[in-house]
Amino acid sequence: MTKQNAPESPEISMDEVLAMPEGDYMNAKQLDFFRAMLQHMRDDLLENGQATIHHLQETEATPDEADRATQEEEHVLEQRIRDRERKLIHKIDQALDRIANGTYGYCEASGEPIGLRRLIARPTATLCIEEQERHEREERMFR
Repeated sequence: MTKQNAPESPEISMDEVLAMPEGDYMNAKQLDFFRAMLQHMRDDLLENGQATIHHLQETEATPDEADRATQEEEHVLEQRIRDRERKLIHKIDQALDRIANGTYGYCEASGEPIGLRRLIARPTATLCIEEQERHEREERMFR
């Protein structure tokens, strides 16, 4: 995780979260840490979306076909990125809901803890490493 993805002013640092005993898994401080991280990610994605809308609206018409094609390709790429980010916002909202209902940090398949390091790397994770690997193996087999 890069520092830019860390919550701006958490009451607890990432190092403090990782230093907590396993018995304290998903305590109130850890949940606050992840809630702040997820909210920060969500806010950044919404800002990016607004910037894209603004950028697309101020695009100039150009008579040169090559320039116009380049511009259209850039717009398609931006829209793909924003679509991915829109889906990520949905996953972030689901993670925030799981925090609210007390299921955040636990594997949806096994009920086992997902693990702090995995959640720091991917705060929207819903499966523990073992279940994710099993899921990916099955996905490859049935493609």
